[in-house]
Amino acid sequence: MRSVCVFLGSNPGANPNYLLAARAMGKELARRGLTCVYGGSNVGLMGALAGAALEAGGKVIGVIPEALRQKELAHTGLTELHVVASMHERKAMMAELSDGFVALPGGMGTLEELCEMLTWAQLGFHKKPCGLLDVDGYYAGLASFFDHTVAEGFVHAAHRSMLLTAATPGELLEGFASYVAPVVNKWIERPQAL
Repeated sequence: MRSVCVFLGSNPGANPNYLLAARAMGKELARRGLTCVYGGSNVGLMGALAGAALEAGGKVIGVIPEALRQKELAHTGLTELHVVASMHERKAMMAELSDGFVALPGGMGTLEELCEMLTWAQLGFHKKPCGLLDVDGYYAGLASFFDHTVAEGFVHAAHRSMLLTAATPGELLEGFASYVAPVVNKWIERPQAL
């Protein structure tokens, strides 16, 4: 593994531990010699992640759509900054540049980005690990919902297991290092109702 994409909020959130976790993730990626790929912003958790990784001597690649470049205050001190035309191009480039995907606390965009990468893994389009950094239980409800999708017959348990969860960056990245993608048909065979 050479690079990890981090999805996270462009706001700092209400809990100060979210900023601490973003900084810890940036430092841990740099410590391990892993390139940090993220959305290219200099504000909120995104700015904290990039700043910490750069301060620790890490390589940081940002990918930001032109429409958000000014709104999110694109980070000008990155190792590389790619300005793209759309959100679709942003996600495609981030996926191409990354060997794994992590979600820290964030809003709808963070959730959408993670779920797309997780869906691509479920469909076998990639075999890269996906994970949640569950800071102070932020993602407990989402993890419970994914368990519910298994219980209700929409997701294989093996596919649910593709989403790793940890409380610290080191623990999550250790899980990434030993990750092996399951090989399971996406479709669940069940008797049809009459």
